Amino acid sequence: MPYSYEPHYFEDLEMGQTFESAARTITESDFVFHSMFTGDWTELHTNAEYSEDGPFGARIAHGPMTFIVATGLFQRTGIVERTVVAFLGMNYMDIPNPLYIDDTISGEYEVTELRELDSRDDAGYVEIDTTITTQDDRSVFEGDMKFLFKRRDAE
Repeated sequence: MPYSYEPHYFEDLEMGQTFESAARTITESDFVFHSMFTGDWTELHTNAEYSEDGPFGARIAHGPMTFIVATGLFQRTGIVERTVVAFLGMNYMDIPNPLYIDDTISGEYEVTELRELDSRDDAGYVEIDTTITTQDDRSVFEGDMKFLFKRRDAE
């Protein structure tokens, strides 16, 4: 799976263009670091005994952790390296299935909107549809990410 693209400026992106990330395996440490960073120690994510009897049969990742890992996988594609001015938010975010320790995930990213901005001559608006799937093609994150990408001539 490709995962090391060159940085892309606004002018380099095309509607429908897709990118794939490298894969990574979710670990116990991911769960612990997320809980430590956020202060969210909800037992569904951190207590194996409690979670075993819960609705998913095991601990699951925090929903926001799934989103954060999705952004990290996007960064690993390389296309945003030193070319993104800002992350602007999302129109939607869905977590259709739980993410478990030992799941191996990867991302697919598609350019769905490109827009020139009257207010900026150094950057353009870009929306990227994102899908994160596990090793068995189970979708664990879907959403769009909105960015300002630098224009090549602004460098």
